[in-house]
This record gives sequence, structure tokens and C-alpha cells, in this order.
Amino acid sequence: MTPPPEILPLRSKGNGQTRSRLAKRAVGRRLVEGESPKARIMPSDFSTTAAVPTTHGSRYLQQLCKHWAHNLTVEFTPTHGTVAFPRDVRGADYPGDALVTFDAAAETLDIRIDATSPEQRDALQGVVARHLDRFAFREAPLHFDWHNL
Repeated sequence: MTPPPEILPLRSKGNGQTRSRLAKRAVGRRLVEGESPKARIMPSDFSTTAAVPTTHGSRYLQQLCKHWAHNLTVEFTPTHGTVAFPRDVRGADYPGDALVTFDAAAETLDIRIDATSPEQRDALQGVVARHLDRFAFREAPLHFDWHNL
């Protein structure tokens, strides 16, 4: 029997504890070093984008990614983040995994959702908007102008 693949390096949470940079649950298996969550996502015919006006895009991107890193596969920097939502998240049964990408600019937070069905895309639009409004409560409700691609 072979040992399990290595997970990405641990980083300190600032309180003496450590955890994987990626979530502990990686859509059915652990990611190997250097593997991106994007590699696990099926090509998408159901994509949508939104440019959310805010000057705090980097802060919100990092808060969202840290929040979802407890349960989902997440990678992020202060200006770019990706979150992989498994096909069976919260009891759903979508055709494949979805990927949400965040890019922080000076005046906007750009969001892209790559889903595998229109229902998954619509559900993730609501999930992202609700979570972002929760973290941006001083600015909420934020304006989401979704454009299907």
C-alpha cells in the first residue's frame, strides 16, 4: 500500500496552529503538491461574471477565501482567489464541480463563476452575493450585475 500523497505546505494561522493552505477536503481526495483546484473542474458552458464596485475588494476576497477554506478547496493571494465547489456540496447533485474566481482591483471585485449547469450557476450567484454582503455589511447591499457568458 502506498502512502497518501503529500498535501501543500502548512502555514501558521497566527495562533500557533497550522493548517493546509488548501482545505482539508479536496473534492474527494487530497490535492498533490503543485496541483491546482482548477485541474479538477470540468469545462464550463455555464459561466457568469460580475464586477462588484468596492474599494475593499482585496479585503473581501481574502475574508471569503479564508471562510470557505474550512470546507472547500481554496487558493488565494491578496489580489486573486479561487474556490472549488464540489458537485455534491450541501446535498446537491450537479454534473460536475464549479469554480469561483475572484480578482481584486482598485475599484472593483471581479467575480467569475464556472458551473456545470444553469442551476448550479444560479445557486452560486446567490451564495457568493449573500456571503459577500455579509462580509461587506458596511457597504451592503452591494451591486451585482451578473453577465452570463
